[in-house]
Amino acid sequence: MKNVNTVVSTAMASLIVLGASGLASAAFAADKKDMEKCYGVAKAGKNDCKTLSNACAGHSTADNQKDAFIAVPAGTCERIVGGSMEAPADMK
Repeated sequence: MKNVNTVVSTAMASLIVLGASGLASAAFAADKKDMEKCYGVAKAGKNDCKTLSNACAGHSTADNQKDAFIAVPAGTCERIVGGSMEAPADMK
C-alpha cells in the first residue's frame, strides 16, 4: 500500500508542477467548449501549440506572433486588442 501512495503522491505533484508552470496541454484546453484559440496575442515562448515556424508549444519567437495562439475562455479573444479567432491564411 505504501508504494501505491508514493505513486499517487508523485503523480499529483507532477500535475501540480505542470499546471503551475503553464506547460499543461493547451490542445486539451482548446478542445473544451468553454475555451477558444486566440491568435496574435501570445508572448514570446508562451504559445499553446505549433506555429508556422515551429512544431511545439512554448517556442514562439516574438510577442504577438500572428500564427501563435493561446487558449482563452470563450468570448474573450474578440475583446483582446490584436486577438483573432482565425488562423492566418498561411496556416490553414
